[in-house]
Amino acid sequence: MDNFAGGLSIGLALLVCLLLGAFFHSWWARRRAHERRRIPRQWPLSPRVLANSKERQVWRWLSRAFFSHHVMIKLPVTRFTMPRDKRQGQHWYELLKGLYCTFTICRADGHVIGCVDVPGRFGLSEKNERLKRQLLRQCGIAYAVVEADSLPGLSEIRTEFLGEMAAMSMEREHNDAAVSKARGHLREALARQRHTRNSDLAPLTPTPDTGSSALHSDFTSFPESLQPDSFVSPLDSREAEL
Repeated sequence: MDNFAGGLSIGLALLVCLLLGAFFHSWWARRRAHERRRIPRQWPLSPRVLANSKERQVWRWLSRAFFSHHVMIKLPVTRFTMPRDKRQGQHWYELLKGLYCTFTICRADGHVIGCVDVPGRFGLSEKNERLKRQLLRQCGIAYAVVEADSLPGLSEIRTEFLGEMAAMSMEREHNDAAVSKARGHLREALARQRHTRNSDLAPLTPTPDTGSSALHSDFTSFPESLQPDSFVSPLDSREAEL
C-alpha cells in the first residue's frame, strides 16, 4: 500500500510538472509573439531609391512616350484588378499579392492601359512573364518586356498600348501643343526685342536747370580734372635746347 501511495504521489508530481511546463511554454511563446508585433522605438530601416539605373532610364523613356498619362512604378496587379466572385477574393489575393510589374501606365481617370517589365540582373523567368501576359491580356491590358539598352521607338510602344489611331491622334496633339508653345515663346521674344528697341531709340531729356545749350557745352569741352596731354602742352615747363 505504501508503495502504491508513493508511486501515485510521484505520478501526480510529474503530471503537475508537465502542466506547469506546458503553461510556462505557452506563456513564453505568447510573450515572444507579442514582442515581435510590438512597434519599435527605432526602426531598423534605411531609405533607398525606388528604381535602379536601368529602370530609371526606361522610366524617362515611358514618360516621353506617354506624356499625357501617368507612369506608376512597381504597382501590384491586385491594385488594378479585382475578382469577379468576391467570395473568392481572399484566395486570389493570397495567390497574386506578390505579383507586380515594373511600370504601369494609366489614364488620368485611373484606368490602366498597359504594363511594362524591365528584367533584373537575373532576367525575368518565363513562368512569371507568361503568367502576367495571360492575366493582363484577359483583363484587356497591354503588356511588354523591354530592355534599357534596346528600347523601341516611342511611336511603336504607343501603337502597341493605344492602337494605331489613338497613337496617331496623340502624336498629332503633341505636335500641335509643341507648335503652340513655340509660337508663344516667339511672341514673347519679339515683344522683348520691341521693348528693348524702343528704349534704345528714346530721346535724351535735357537737364531742367541748364537747358540744351549747357548739355551741348558739356559734350564739347574737356573737364578740368583731366591731366593735360603732353602733345598739346609739354609737361616740362623748361625750354629745351635745340
